[in-house]
Amino acid sequence: MLKTVLRNPGTVKSKSQAKQLHAHILRTRAGLSPSLISTVLSLYSNFYILRDSLLLFDTLECPPPVLAWKSIIRCYTSHGLFHKSVASFVQMRAFGKYPDHNVFPSVVKSCAMLMDLRLGESVHGYIIRCGLDSDLYTCNALMNMYSKFQNVVGHGGQRRFDAPHMLDEIPQRKRVCGSGSFAEWSGGVKCEELGSEGGRDYFGGNGKREVITDEIECNDDFNNKMRKEIESRFMANQHGELSRIGDVLPQKSAYWEASRVVPMDSVRKVFDMMPKRDVVSWNTVIAGNAQNGMYKEALSMLREMGNLNLKTDSFTLSSVLPIFAEYVDVIKGKEIHGYAIRSGFDSDVFIGSSLIDMYAKCNRMEDSRRVFDLLPRHDAISWNSIIAGCVQNGMFDEGLRFFRLMLNAKIKPMQVTFSSIMPACAHLTTLRVGKQLHGYIVRRRFDDNVYIASSLVDMYAKCGNIRTARWVFDRIESHDMVSWTAIIMGYALNGYAHDAISLFEQMELEGTEPGYVSFVAILTACSHAGLIDKAWEYFNFMTKKYGIAPGLEHYAAVADLLGRAGRLEEAYDLISNMHIEPTGSVWLTLLAGCRVHKNIELAEKVSQKIFMADPEHMAPYVLLSNIYAGAGRWKEVAKLRISMRDRGMRKKPACSWIEVKNKVHAFVAGDKSHPSYDRINEALTVLLEKMEREGYVADTNEVLHDVDEEQKETLLFSHSERLAIAFGIISTPAGTTIRITKNIRVCVDCHTAIKFMSKIVEREIIVRDNSRFHHFSGGQCSCGDYW
Repeated sequence: MLKTVLRNPGTVKSKSQAKQLHAHILRTRAGLSPSLISTVLSLYSNFYILRDSLLLFDTLECPPPVLAWKSIIRCYTSHGLFHKSVASFVQMRAFGKYPDHNVFPSVVKSCAMLMDLRLGESVHGYIIRCGLDSDLYTCNALMNMYSKFQNVVGHGGQRRFDAPHMLDEIPQRKRVCGSGSFAEWSGGVKCEELGSEGGRDYFGGNGKREVITDEIECNDDFNNKMRKEIESRFMANQHGELSRIGDVLPQKSAYWEASRVVPMDSVRKVFDMMPKRDVVSWNTVIAGNAQNGMYKEALSMLREMGNLNLKTDSFTLSSVLPIFAEYVDVIKGKEIHGYAIRSGFDSDVFIGSSLIDMYAKCNRMEDSRRVFDLLPRHDAISWNSIIAGCVQNGMFDEGLRFFRLMLNAKIKPMQVTFSSIMPACAHLTTLRVGKQLHGYIVRRRFDDNVYIASSLVDMYAKCGNIRTARWVFDRIESHDMVSWTAIIMGYALNGYAHDAISLFEQMELEGTEPGYVSFVAILTACSHAGLIDKAWEYFNFMTKKYGIAPGLEHYAAVADLLGRAGRLEEAYDLISNMHIEPTGSVWLTLLAGCRVHKNIELAEKVSQKIFMADPEHMAPYVLLSNIYAGAGRWKEVAKLRISMRDRGMRKKPACSWIEVKNKVHAFVAGDKSHPSYDRINEALTVLLEKMEREGYVADTNEVLHDVDEEQKETLLFSHSERLAIAFGIISTPAGTTIRITKNIRVCVDCHTAIKFMSKIVEREIIVRDNSRFHHFSGGQCSCGDYW
């Protein structure tokens, strides 16, 4: 029976069976031969049992057989201990053991996960020298490795690697052979990695703990031998093996000229040289192309696969669906969906998640919902796909609802889930929910993830809590462009332009190059503070210094700045001479400036531009109507309203929101429906009396209705933000910050009134309108009355 099992180890189906077999061998045999130990070790590695594998390996006499090395290398790789996997491979060669085809897939995967291109190419060269470059599984691993490296060197060669330095990370053993423990000559494994505790302890030869000092003795002979080995066996030079796998080594300093290395070209060349390919081979090259934006190549390979009558699997389909999402080609995406249904893949969670994502990016959230609902089970990826889809399509409440359902289903959110859901809190300004999510993130120890931290910075900033946003930012260990941009935009939107500029300059000093969105943020800061010269400076060296061509957002920010400053003709010339076709939204920034400075002639001219570019856009009709109303041209106002009605357009009423005791309260202008209206009205009356004693005088020019002065004052009195603020005052303890969100621009009179209110009630009042935040405190506003 035992002989049968040992001849056919595949009959062992579980960890417990493997351990039972090991125990049976120990009971029935006086000792274990190296071949038996290697067999049991191989079984342990099949089930990824690291600790027992290491202890068993340590019982082998030196040098261990190749099968044992294969098992330990594989086990290290499966546990994510990639440095140790490569170190073991180096040690195996140091003992003169030559690897077979079973060893290299794990070693190549480790190189890929370490993102070490030079080392990976060197291992590839060694594979060719061993004559194993035609092995199916090794070639699949090589293609997967090169496709991952495309993201490393495909954008200007910023990340560079040096394989010989791997030797510096491999602790040198005290004894080459003999009774020394595996921990001594493999670099050791921390107990915590093995599921134990104990700080700096390491497992020694017989399962006992040994303490290995930081300063491991260095055997010069061994060190030289290792370096000579890796240089002679691994490091193929420009005349050697690497020339066969894609001619990736130019004549000089190949590894430091990363821009000339094309890993995806190496993927295809490995693929073309394979004598035999399976579905995994095709999937690897298709997925590699798709993940690196080479969509035409991926689709071409898919067609070629079909012409060979190879049946695609769920992985193939989930690789190509993102292509149609990127192209926003819902027709092609539906064809793949139909094929998935016919092939019985529609219940596959990976296909389902890809379909959810594809439909969401094509703005077909109903189809995304339908796919999600039809899945027989939901995993974290499918939940995250539907949540992200909702948020990307502006369905923020729905995204939060799905997040709550996910938690109720006992599915633990992934790190990317929080990056997806945080923008919903930011857009809805639900600071309470955002804080709850922050607490959950801290408990799960995700707060050291720079992407999640950046989302938190963005959320707090867009909820008007810039101090906490800065606190989160300062706790990020290593800032990237995303985190810098989030805090700079946060300061810009909250009216602290000089802080934004200071951070932008600090980002450059610390060596982080600003990107497209970074310049949108800094130009927005300049726009909200009227810093025209500074804005032109950034606008110009964005192209000259960083080679970033201005986009619509950059032009819109500068046009908005010029419009606010009254330099309307200059803004008109800027938009007219853009190197790209201006959209209605860019012209709209200038139209807003025309309203502020009451330039009717230019407003009419700009409106016609918007009507031509975007005839269904309602905002220009509303703005132009307000401009006419401000000038008392009521006939033109009436004509525009009739035109809007004929087009089926209906102006959204001004609305303000406030969250009190975990409930959101909404108010529209003149609204008397709130249960607390009488108390709100009473509070506003008292406030108005105190404001007038302080010197407040209503500015009725902001009332765009053809009524008398008394009625205009009454209308101002009942603007939605005043109702919301009064409700906040009567519903919260003294000193509590009041946070209001409004769907349109705060009018001049309300802005003045709120300054008086903040002084009288001695509270900070934060109002977010459709373009920025206003922080009112002590009778002043953070915008400096420039908005």
